[in-house]
Amino acid sequence: MLFSSLTFLFVFLPVVMAGYYLLPMKAKNIWLLAASLFFYFYGEPKYLVLMLAVITVSYIFGILTEKTQGTVRKIMLAVSVLLSLSALICFKYTDFFISVTNSIFGSDIDLLGIALPIGISFFTFQSISYNIDVYRGDVPAQKNPINLALYVSLFPQLVAGPIVRYPDVERELRTRKHTLDGFVYGVRRFAVGLGKKIMLANSFGSFCEIFRESDEKSTLFFWGYAVAYSLQVYFDFSGYSDMAIGLGSMFGFKFPENFRHPYISKSVTEFWRRWHISLGSWFRDYVYIPMGGNRVKTPRFFFNILTVWFLTGFWHGADWTFIIWGLYFAALLLIEKSIPKKIKDKAPTVISHIYLIFAVLIGFVIFNANGVGGIAFDLKGMFTAAYPACTQTTLYYLKSYAVLFVIGIIGATPAVKIAAEKINNGKIGSKICSVAEPVIILTLLVAVTAYLINGSYNPFLYFRF
Repeated sequence: MLFSSLTFLFVFLPVVMAGYYLLPMKAKNIWLLAASLFFYFYGEPKYLVLMLAVITVSYIFGILTEKTQGTVRKIMLAVSVLLSLSALICFKYTDFFISVTNSIFGSDIDLLGIALPIGISFFTFQSISYNIDVYRGDVPAQKNPINLALYVSLFPQLVAGPIVRYPDVERELRTRKHTLDGFVYGVRRFAVGLGKKIMLANSFGSFCEIFRESDEKSTLFFWGYAVAYSLQVYFDFSGYSDMAIGLGSMFGFKFPENFRHPYISKSVTEFWRRWHISLGSWFRDYVYIPMGGNRVKTPRFFFNILTVWFLTGFWHGADWTFIIWGLYFAALLLIEKSIPKKIKDKAPTVISHIYLIFAVLIGFVIFNANGVGGIAFDLKGMFTAAYPACTQTTLYYLKSYAVLFVIGIIGATPAVKIAAEKINNGKIGSKICSVAEPVIILTLLVAVTAYLINGSYNPFLYFRF
């Protein structure tokens, strides 16, 4: 079930919300768990058992890990992690490994064609982090199976994050406060995220589809596509994160921020502190730091970075394009970290920002390419004279989407947020905002609803990861 669907907006969410607030506190978690399981069953009925199996493994081994010591404790953790990872590897990477084997050894093993369960990359990582945190003694093992199941399966962040750490919501699973301010904030955040997805991400997606289908490509068209896709993936994924955070707030949960205007960064290092923050921090805390982080000799440090970014790329999908994408950013990060701080500090802000945007555009072209050959095709179109510099077709579509590009570029910066805060800080401005905000939100929801009625299927990009 999509957040951006009429079924979710006007049937599922109102029913869940009504039941949640009518029930006593003791029954709220049971109701939310039932709703979350139905939410997943609605979209992936045959894989609900898989998610429940992952939850069961985390629950049992969490308790066993807490009760044991020494080598046995390590074995309990290792088994829990391996079992959760085996589910991820089996369903997401089996066909990739078969293809690689066929390529290397010239074999002809048939691909299994296993469908990828939605959200498996997210709920397995949450389960793994829970067991590691119990092993480290950061949190006690959850004795209530309903609470642990709710942590893993909570529908707002189940299928596309953010990746929520158990310590962040452990107290809220037991008891949480529900306030009008929190609910209003959640509605606002959800509406903004929905608008990002429907009005912006989907529109940029249309431009990308036009580019792919066009027989009259040009160098400028390739670059326009690179910008459009970079904005599409940003508004699509940050929009989902906004909706997840908003829904969490409506139910009394505080989920971590996942995006902080990454396109205003001045380096790749800063960009990845602002983009998909929950994934970056997951790999930092559970892979990079345990490997030694940057407190090791230079060769090992390089190895750590390459390993983490290889895994980051591979996490996104079973394709060489994602691995190349991950290693591409690893190379940029290593180059940045090799440049003395004095030199980096002297670089003009404008130059640093241009470098970052250029690097990210290339990165997302790699990310969205149709195989390794597609990477070569797209980069050739951007950097060689294989196509005309510009065509009438290119100009037509760029003019048609010019307003969208302007809105998207401005919307990717904190400009709108800063302006709204300045207006709201004034006495008159705050009164205007108190009246205008609900009108704007209602208008946005009406516009989105109209779009959905006349629109087509619009899945989130990160559903395939």
